[in-house]
Amino acid sequence: MTVLNTILTIVFIILSIVITVIILMQEGKSAGLGAIAGAADTYWGKNKGRSMEGMLVKLTRIFVILFLVIAMVLNLGIW
Repeated sequence: MTVLNTILTIVFIILSIVITVIILMQEGKSAGLGAIAGAADTYWGKNKGRSMEGMLVKLTRIFVILFLVIAMVLNLGIW
């Protein structure tokens, strides 16, 4: 079980680095001054789920769920 613990710890560290990078790659939620003139209603604003930003949000959710599951497994202390 020590080998499994080591593998899970390494995956946990890699996931934490990947989550940090993905979060830093995402754009901020503030629309800035463009929202005043209605620039937020562009094609890319309406189809954000299909863009790179939407993909980053989906990846963030998946990796955070994996991160939490591995954290719970490592915290069980059954090794």
